[in-house]
Order: sequence, then C-alpha cells, then structure tokens
Amino acid sequence: MVIISELSDDLLLKILLFLPTKVAVSTSLLSKQWKFLWMWVPKIEYDDLEFSVSSALSCLNFIDNNLPLHRAPVIESLLLRFRHTILEHDRIKQWVGIAVSRFVRELSIGYFCSNPNPSDVLSLPSSLYTCNSLMTLKLEGETILVDVPPIVCLPSLKTLKLQRVTYSNEDSLGLLLSHCPVLEDLFIERNNKNDNVRAIVVNVPSLQRLSLQIVGDRSSDDGYVIVTPCLKYLKIVDYRSMPSYLIEPMPKLEEADIYVWRNIEKILESVTSVRRLSLHPLHPWFSSTEEVTCFHLPTPSF
Repeated sequence: MVIISELSDDLLLKILLFLPTKVAVSTSLLSKQWKFLWMWVPKIEYDDLEFSVSSALSCLNFIDNNLPLHRAPVIESLLLRFRHTILEHDRIKQWVGIAVSRFVRELSIGYFCSNPNPSDVLSLPSSLYTCNSLMTLKLEGETILVDVPPIVCLPSLKTLKLQRVTYSNEDSLGLLLSHCPVLEDLFIERNNKNDNVRAIVVNVPSLQRLSLQIVGDRSSDDGYVIVTPCLKYLKIVDYRSMPSYLIEPMPKLEEADIYVWRNIEKILESVTSVRRLSLHPLHPWFSSTEEVTCFHLPTPSF
C-alpha cells in the first residue's frame, strides 16, 4: 500500500487540481509537506455565492494575502464570482493584474448585484486587454464594464463569452473583436437592460462558432451585423418582435439553430449553404407548418 506522504509533490499537485480551491487550501494543515503545496496549483477559483457576508470577507482577505505569493509560474485558470457588494473593485483589478503577470490562460469573472448602483460598475485593468497568453475570457454580469483601451491585443484568445455585460460605448465590442486574430468561439447574451450598444457588429474572419442570445424586451431598433466567412456553427435566440439582421454569406456554415419571434426569412436568406438547419419559432401565433417549418438538411453522402 502506498502511503500518501511518500508521493512526490508533482503527483500531489495533480491530486489537488481535482479539488476546489478552498479544499486544496485546507490541505495545508495536514503536514509540513502540504503546507505550501496548494500555492503551486495552477487553477484558482473563488465563488462567494457559497458564503455569507462574514465568510466572504474572510475569504477576500485570504486571497489578498496569498494570491500575490502564489508560486505557479503559469495560472491555467482563474475563476472569480462575486455577489456581495462589500468587495472593493481595486481588489479584483489587482487579482486580475496578478493573473496576467502569471500568463493566465483562462479567466472567468462573474459579478452579480441585485439592485446595482452606478458605483457598483466594475471595469477591469487595461493589462487584461494586452494579455498574450489569454486563450479563454468569460465575463458575466451587467455591472461588469467592458471598457476597451486604445491599445488592445489578444493574440491567443480563442473563446470569448460576454453574458449580460455593459459596454463603455458603442464601439467597445467592435474594437475588442478586431484585435482577436484567432478567435474561434464567441457567445454574446443581452437582456433588456441598457448596455450602451445599439448595433452589435461581429466582424471576425477567424470565427467558427457564434451564439447570440437576446432575451427580454430590447428595442427592435437594435441591429446585428455578422461578417464571419469561416463560421461553421450559428445559434440565434431572439425574443424581439421585429429583429434586424444584416448577415454576410457564410459559405462554410454546417449547422444553425435559429430561435426567433418572427422575421425568420431575414436570417434564412444568409444561411442557404447550411447543411443542418433547425428553426424554432418563439411566437405562439406560429402554430402551423404553413407559417414556418422546422427541418434538417442532411449532409450529402458520396
């Protein structure tokens, strides 16, 4: 039988990778061998949705004291989810800055406030937008401000998820996307809150998968421009009564899932080359196949 104390540090680190961060940290009490081992774990997650206010504050202080001392040369992933407004924004900026300096590859931030005030809006450090190592970026919450600086370059970013965030101005999203040369997977979700953008422009030559979800009672004047010549998968969920889309041809499109309230034909005109198409009308008036048909186009066999 193998005694755990006889295992190498490398093997113990692999074990810690499967544990939540708070559990991995607690192993420091086991013995001297374990005391600082968790600080080499390249995956860090903090989720105060699981804590009371007092416990969340204690954990915040712990991260403040220990994240700067984290020893992993590369942070594979950093997950931060916040609910409590006791959090000072400078703390998050400092943590993200540390992750960038440690060549973070995946960053996921969720910030949720039930009744947010203008002072609750969180902008991320400008260093995030020039992180050469970042491959996956996920931002969620209307209090997160996507404030793209004049200098932006994300040469390794392949996956971008923007879920109910707020943009600093009309051009923020376009500026961000234009400096992601290898972006392959993009997910954008909008609700009925004002996110400072009227026209969503997705002009990404490298993009292969695109999901757009528009929930709530957004203005029908909001427009969407999609220029993605290499796209292979498209999903659109749009609850607006009069959606407006301008979609350039997508000759490589293989699969599309369309959930719309009406005006389906406007989207169909741009997906004529798709191999599998699923239409899902959201309006209750669509009750017969005379109005819309859900169908699949099988891939031809040779």
